[in-house]
Amino acid sequence: MNTSSDPNRSLRVSKFRFHRLWMPLLLVLAAVGAIFAVGVLRPEMDRNLNRWLTTAIWLLCGLLNVFWFLLFSRVSGKLRLGIAVALVVLGVAASQMVRVDGVVDGSGLPKLAWSWSGKGTPDLALPAPASVGVAVAGEGEGDPSVALDGTVDGSADVPQFFGALRDGVVRGVEMELVSDWKAAAPKEMWRQPIGAGWSAFAVVGGRAFTQEQRGAEELVTCYELLTGRLLWSHSDAAHFTQWQGGEGPRATPTVVDGRVYSYGATGILNCLEMRTGKLVWSRKVLEEVGSENLEWGTSSSPLVFDDKVVVTGGSTSGAVLLAFARDSGEPVWKAGSDEASYASPLLATLAGRRVILSNNARSLTFHDPATGVLVAEHEWGDARWPKASQPVVMPGDRLFLSGGYGMGCQMVQVTAAGEEGKLAVAELWRGLKLKTQFNSASFGGEFLFGLDDGRMACIDPANGDRLWKEGRFGSGQSLMVNDGLVIIQSEPGPVYLASVKREGFEELGKLEALSSKTWNHPTLAGRYLLVRNDREVVCYELPVK
Repeated sequence: MNTSSDPNRSLRVSKFRFHRLWMPLLLVLAAVGAIFAVGVLRPEMDRNLNRWLTTAIWLLCGLLNVFWFLLFSRVSGKLRLGIAVALVVLGVAASQMVRVDGVVDGSGLPKLAWSWSGKGTPDLALPAPASVGVAVAGEGEGDPSVALDGTVDGSADVPQFFGALRDGVVRGVEMELVSDWKAAAPKEMWRQPIGAGWSAFAVVGGRAFTQEQRGAEELVTCYELLTGRLLWSHSDAAHFTQWQGGEGPRATPTVVDGRVYSYGATGILNCLEMRTGKLVWSRKVLEEVGSENLEWGTSSSPLVFDDKVVVTGGSTSGAVLLAFARDSGEPVWKAGSDEASYASPLLATLAGRRVILSNNARSLTFHDPATGVLVAEHEWGDARWPKASQPVVMPGDRLFLSGGYGMGCQMVQVTAAGEEGKLAVAELWRGLKLKTQFNSASFGGEFLFGLDDGRMACIDPANGDRLWKEGRFGSGQSLMVNDGLVIIQSEPGPVYLASVKREGFEELGKLEALSSKTWNHPTLAGRYLLVRNDREVVCYELPVK
C-alpha cells in the first residue's frame, strides 16, 4: 500500500507527536500532586523541611523532563545534542557567575548572587572607640563614664538576654505602653550601621551593650542609649562564619555589678569593665576543654549568678556547661556528657531545688549551681538539628520544651526523686502545635505562645491543643510586655505590636524598622526599644500612657 497517498497519515503523525508530550505534562502534574499531598497529609510538617522538600520535588521534575527530552522525545538528534551542549555550557557559566550569599531566610535555602556583587553583609569601618581607662564623670561629651547611674528618663535596665528570667517577659517596667501605634506612633531616636552578628542588646545605666563583627575583629561594643554614640569597644582577633548562619557573634552580653560578660562565636569568654571596656580576664573556653565548635557557632549568653559565670560548651560530647569565677575567670567546675546546643542556660527552682537548666543536643539537663553535679536528665529532641529555644518554667513545677525542625513541643513534670537532692522528670504530653525555631515560647498566664513555623500561635498548656494561629513573621522573635501586649520582630525586618490573648490575636501597629533578614531579639529598656540585625541598629522611644 502506498502510504504517501494516505490522507490520514499526517493526522496520525500529528497525534503521535502530540501524544509524546504527555510525559512532561504528567511529570509536572505528579510534582504538583506530591506537593499538595504533603500539605494535606502532613499539615504540621516543619516549614523548613517543607520548603526543602518542595524545592527538591521541582528540581527532580526538571531533571526528569531534561532526561526525557534528551533520550525519549524523538526530536532530531542534532537538536538534542545542541541543547545538551547548551545546558552544559550554561551550567559551567552559572557556576562561575553565581555564588551562594548566605540563605534566603530561616528555611536555610541558599540565596544566590552574582559573583562580582558585594557581600550580603557590609564590612563596615568601626568608629574610633573611646579611650580605655578609668574616666572621671562629667568630663564632657564622649566621656565613657556618663550615665552610669541609670537616670535616663524613661529607661529601665535589661542586664541579660531575654529578660530577667530568660523567659521573654518584660518585668519591672512601671510605665504602661500605648497600645495604638496608629494614634501615637513611636519616635525614632537614632539609626546607624552596625557590624555583623545575631546578638541582642543588654541595657544598664543608659548604656547599650552588644557584640558584632568588623572584618577580622570580633567586638563587644558599648553605645549611649539615647544617641547611639559609641562609648567604647573591645576587640578579639576572631572571625566565625558559616554559609547558612552568616558571620559574627550570636550571644548577648550580661552586665552585673559594673562588669560586662560576653561569649563570642568561637568560644572566647570575656569579662570587661562596664565603665571603660577594659579587659579584666578572658578564657578561650572551647580551646581549653578541647572541644570542637558548634556548626553555627557558640550562641550561649553568659549566665551570671552568685560568684560564678556559666556558659555552654561545644559539639564534642562532654562539658555541656562550664563555670568560671566571676572575679578571676578561674575554672570552677564543668559538667555534662552531651553535646551543647544553641540555647542559653538559666536558673530555676523546681520541686524545691535550685538548678541550672541546660537545653542540649539530645537532652535537657538539671545541674546543681554550686558544683555542676547532674541532678536530673530528660532525653528529648533530635541531635541532628539545633535547639535554640529556652525552656519555659511553668507553675506547678512543670517545664515546657519546644524546638523547630520537626521536634515539636512537650510538657514535663518535675518532682523530687527518692535519692537525696535528685529530681525526676516525667512527660505529661507532646505535640506539634508549637514548633519554635529561633524564637522561644513564653507563658501568658493561661496560655503559651510563640512563633510556630513563622506564625504566631497560642496553645493550651494543659494538653498542647492549639487555640489559634495568626500572622506571618518568618524566623523572627517575640517579647511580652504588660498583660497580653507582645512586640514581634519579624524576620524580614518590620516590628509589630500585637495583642496576644487566649481568645485571639490582634495586630495593633507596625514599624518599618529594618529591611533585611533579622534574627536578633528585640530589647525593650523601659520606653526605649532597640532592634538590630547584621547591618543596622535602630532605637525607638515608644509612647506611654
